[in-house]
Amino acid sequence: MTDLTISESNNVLRNNYKGHLAYISQGRPFVIPTTYYFDHEDNSIISYTKEGHKIDAMRKNPSVSMVAEQVQSMINWESALIHGTFEELEGSLAKQKLHQFTEGIKGMIHRKEHKEVQFISEFSSKLYTKGIPIVYRIKILEITGKRREA
Repeated sequence: MTDLTISESNNVLRNNYKGHLAYISQGRPFVIPTTYYFDHEDNSIISYTKEGHKIDAMRKNPSVSMVAEQVQSMINWESALIHGTFEELEGSLAKQKLHQFTEGIKGMIHRKEHKEVQFISEFSSKLYTKGIPIVYRIKILEITGKRREA
């Protein structure tokens, strides 16, 4: 197993849109699957959610981690781990980042899976019956990565 450079670790984030987000709630760690977009210009992760356990926890303790991975096989993979700070976005910035998230994910799905998607509901299971989505970013403070090749 070898360490990835920062650039290689960023590429793992850039080439994926599914990861696992880790946060702390009442002193206990939680890890959940998440859909994300890597904003390389802002060095941050963009995502959205609804009111609930995860957002409550991140508002109270904004220190989070996220991992993304590219797995070809058990002996051929790369992963990137970030440590960062949760930041809830509002107003025009939230709209801008949600649009960037949507367009970025649509492009990624088109490149990787050769599918055309038109609506956010086609790649994210978060459907909102009430309220508006809560857009957030994770400002990346540290990134590391690993690679295993056969």
